[in-house]
Amino acid sequence: MPAVRSRGDAKTTPTIIALAIAFTVTVIDPLVLSLNLPEVSRALHVPAQFVGLLGGAATLVMAAAVLAAGNLGDAFGLKRLLMSGLVVVTVVNLLSMLSPGYGFLLVMRLLDGLGMTALLGVPLALLKTSVPQEKRPAAIGAFMAVEMVLCGVTPALTGWAVAAVSWRVLFLVAPLLSLASLWLTSRYVPEAPVQQRGRLDVVGVILVGMALLALVIGLAAAQNGVSRPETVLPLAISVVAAVVFVRHERRTDEPALDLALFRSRAFSVAIAATLTLNFLVAGLGIALGQFGSVVLSLSPQSIGLLYLPGTLLIAGAVILAGRLIGKYSPRPVMVTGLAVLAVSGLLMAGTVSPTMALWLLVLAIWLCNLGSLVTSASVSETVLSEAPAGHSGAVASAQLAFGMTGYAFGPTIYLLLLRIFFRREWLADAGSRGLSATEAEQTVDAVRSSLALSPGSGGFDPNLIRHASGLHLGQDFADALRLTMLTVTLLPLVVAVAAFLLMPRREERQR
Repeated sequence: MPAVRSRGDAKTTPTIIALAIAFTVTVIDPLVLSLNLPEVSRALHVPAQFVGLLGGAATLVMAAAVLAAGNLGDAFGLKRLLMSGLVVVTVVNLLSMLSPGYGFLLVMRLLDGLGMTALLGVPLALLKTSVPQEKRPAAIGAFMAVEMVLCGVTPALTGWAVAAVSWRVLFLVAPLLSLASLWLTSRYVPEAPVQQRGRLDVVGVILVGMALLALVIGLAAAQNGVSRPETVLPLAISVVAAVVFVRHERRTDEPALDLALFRSRAFSVAIAATLTLNFLVAGLGIALGQFGSVVLSLSPQSIGLLYLPGTLLIAGAVILAGRLIGKYSPRPVMVTGLAVLAVSGLLMAGTVSPTMALWLLVLAIWLCNLGSLVTSASVSETVLSEAPAGHSGAVASAQLAFGMTGYAFGPTIYLLLLRIFFRREWLADAGSRGLSATEAEQTVDAVRSSLALSPGSGGFDPNLIRHASGLHLGQDFADALRLTMLTVTLLPLVVAVAAFLLMPRREERQR
């Protein structure tokens, strides 16, 4: 390890860039597909019930398999696993460009999720082993800054490319980033020490994957009714699988997730924070897609541009956050980041309307991105500091497993809340206009059915919103979004209070 930590800054910078690009692929890849999913769906004639599955397939696979990737990396080599994942992502996305139909593309998305699983926790684990401990907080800040710049620029560029060429251009983004990371990784990133493991906890990985997948399916089905068998059965399976997983992890000698880590208050709060920030970012993305396209009549290209303003400011703020973590502790930075996330939600709730100014929408997105990355920097430092020697991959993957869980739940729960509040609003709207509930329901039936799509789907019908007679559905939807944002904003506030009370202060960390 001393030999690794003696590396100069000349090699540390490309190492950070290589690892940051690899990690960013896991964000950019599903994001650009989600923003352009309508074009892909129309071109490949994707049935409505498969649209959401197509959009969320890779994310669900990553959430289910990330624990396995971390353990495999510790056992067989983190660098080797990362490079293998980059190769898989490159090949699968190039094949996706040639998709003759949605069935082929769905298979490719599942395989893409497997490849991207190696790009989640492994880059952070390699960051821990490649950078001296005293420089790690600043390195994490730089890592997040690279992610921010790429996430700010890529959606806008991709939207223009799709409009000018074809939806197939979408699947060039991940290969270009992966090849750049692959070259930098092979040249500059050192291999981490290998931790010999007796065996991979296959049972644990299967159980956690089953629990997450069943929970997302159950929550999606709850949009059609909580008491329906389609809702109750997956939720029951999820609960049983989670209970069996905890029981199994306590008894196995080589657990996929070491539950002893949760004895640390700092680790537990950090995990809650990463679950929260990913939940909010993914949920806002789906809400933005719905509100922007349906009520504000924005194109996917225009929605992509909303992520661009302020990108460099956020990148600079995240670099500063990393230095502040090193100087003080993750606690004040985490509390600040969560507070900014809450401000973003409150701003959205307080200003959303069918005539909302775009600069307010941009500001809400900017604050959400700023808060999420500042929080993520403090979370990463907290989690990595808890990792025992030789287990960086497993511990970093635990962080990303909860992060991907939040990312998978965000769209589903936001859509569920939007459905509940939207129904409440259009019923009140109908009552004020003397329409019966039956008449009003006939008007919004297409909207209701579109919300019942698979996990991660989007789906109000823009034409219905514009042409529904007798109801102000645009205002009803804006009010539903307001109530949704007020509800979810409670989460970062609660976690911020927990971080303030439970996270160690600087002097406590030094003891």
